[in-house]
Amino acid sequence: MSQKSNIGIVGGGAWGTALAQAMASVSTPGGEQNDVVIWARETEVCESINSAHENRLYLKNLPLSPTISATSQLKDIADCDTLLLVTPAQHLRATLKALPKTDAALILCAKGIEADTQMLMSEVTQEICPDNPMAVLSGPTFAHEVAAGLPTAVTLACQDQQLWERLSKQIARPHFRPYFSDDIVGAEIGGAVKNVLAIGCGVVEGYGLGQNARSALISRGFAEMVRFGKARGARTETLSGLSGLGDLVLTCSSQSSRNFTLGYGLGKGQSANELLADRHTVAEGASTAPVLHAAATKLGIEMPIVEAVHALLSGKQTASETIGMLLGRPLKAEH
Repeated sequence: MSQKSNIGIVGGGAWGTALAQAMASVSTPGGEQNDVVIWARETEVCESINSAHENRLYLKNLPLSPTISATSQLKDIADCDTLLLVTPAQHLRATLKALPKTDAALILCAKGIEADTQMLMSEVTQEICPDNPMAVLSGPTFAHEVAAGLPTAVTLACQDQQLWERLSKQIARPHFRPYFSDDIVGAEIGGAVKNVLAIGCGVVEGYGLGQNARSALISRGFAEMVRFGKARGARTETLSGLSGLGDLVLTCSSQSSRNFTLGYGLGKGQSANELLADRHTVAEGASTAPVLHAAATKLGIEMPIVEAVHALLSGKQTASETIGMLLGRPLKAEH
């Protein structure tokens, strides 16, 4: 019989709940379901999980394992061996500061860049919790599929392979397969940039520009991701893997993506303020676009698709003007 894991999930949204469901599942043949604790800000989420074994606010109609419990007190998860941090990127710093002192390994699952500092999530975590082992989990992961136990592969980026071996054994499941990388920056850059590009692909779909245009945007967007990533110290092979290209293709191709549906609404002529105000869930790309554009400008990196998405979200351009600007760029070599 396998030893039960001691995992806490920091964040009670759809993605946090899906990870809790995956972690609660049987990890080895003959094993048992694992106890998992979710910390959520919303008392209604905690009550729903604890009383009905369902997250009715963020992940409806999905029965959760009875071994999952929820709390609104961060102290209740401080003694876990491993914490999966799933709070939105712009709230990670405040959450880490509020977390009681813990020796837990911290696995970062949010995808974004901090707006005020242009820091990656790993850099924020290193600043606030320098003594904790840290890893980044990223890849093509729709929450409802992970929660349903459908096959999923992710990048688990760690500072060294020894830490990866320990953490991967703890989080791996038959349907949830982590792959090793020691390129933490690359794993984070892919996850952050793809959210902005997915908004652009949603605009293409909403405006009715066709599949050719969307494929071109994915390809040219990937080139932007690689340029920015290499400037920040990422490796091209990481950006070509699960946490980069893999996540990009998934997020840019489905209405299940929050960022894609935001772009779709923009392509249909709705305003960003209107679309963002009507959401329970966070479209991280909307927060990442302005900081990514600023960071790219500071580094002298050309990212025209990111620039266009930023202009559209900020109300500086309409969808028609944004598309015209991209199509009117000077002709150039592909590479």
